[in-house]
Amino acid sequence: MKYAPLLILPLLALTACQKQPKAYLSIVDQEGRYDFITAEGQTLLGYQHAVYPAPEGQNPAYARSGFLHPVNTRAGQRLTQIQPDDHYHHYGIWNPWTHTSFRGREIDFWNLAKKQGAVRFAGLQNKVETAHETEIQIKHEHVVFNEDGSETVALNELQTIALSATDSPQQYLLDLTCEYTCATDDPFRIIEYRYGGLGWRATEVWNGENSSVLTSEGIPREGSDGSLARWVIAQGEVDGANAGLALMSHPSNYNHPEPLRIWPKENHDGQLFVNFAPTKTTDWTLEPGQTYTLRYRMLIFAGDLDASEVENAWQTFAKN
Repeated sequence: MKYAPLLILPLLALTACQKQPKAYLSIVDQEGRYDFITAEGQTLLGYQHAVYPAPEGQNPAYARSGFLHPVNTRAGQRLTQIQPDDHYHHYGIWNPWTHTSFRGREIDFWNLAKKQGAVRFAGLQNKVETAHETEIQIKHEHVVFNEDGSETVALNELQTIALSATDSPQQYLLDLTCEYTCATDDPFRIIEYRYGGLGWRATEVWNGENSSVLTSEGIPREGSDGSLARWVIAQGEVDGANAGLALMSHPSNYNHPEPLRIWPKENHDGQLFVNFAPTKTTDWTLEPGQTYTLRYRMLIFAGDLDASEVENAWQTFAKN
């Protein structure tokens, strides 16, 4: 009997190890960002919670927080850019609304130089690190700049950012869920406009010749702007090898399949901007006391990915 504890201790240690599997990714707060980092020390994703300053010599209003950058493949290829010279208010992957109405005023949260409104990080709500998924929940405030110099939070947003593995070591999934609630007793109206909502400013190394776009309806970059889609994939050469991102809209989203805003390759030297814009063709009024949810999934990959693989991934996403 006196030897029993010696036998039990290793079993307890083994059980403890089994109950605490290694997290898929670690979340590290560094230099104003929450970085999602692999066991090998590679940053897959950064969420900017600190205010990122405006470009030197430019309007200070271009400073902002609450965006995703960098977004990297498992091979280390960066797929996003911020503050490009042609649009200083573009920030990697981000989601302001462009044409809105609040308390009788039209407010633009997208074009920061107008100084009408901005979207701000307002706190880390939760963090989860498991063997299969790593996520953070963030609060965003959509802030109106009033004419008297004061500010009003018009819309609250709970944004969940979750990364998970796939069967391929060259891929991973990024799930983005945005839950909107009115911050006051007044409605928040998003007015029909040609862009707004979830946008992706792709890497600066892509242009109209070394990258491609394809939608779920089989439409290439030419003709994709204004079309409706369940998903869209963009890919091209980065650091000498192919890489890309497939952006998927959940069927529960408002105005799904969603209208797209995609720059024609003749614009801006072929640089790529992709936007699921649910209010491109209709208004959307958010009423107090209600929660409105938009769900997106991104399949981020190094190497090649074809339309059938994206369709299969979307079908899986749509069932969740």
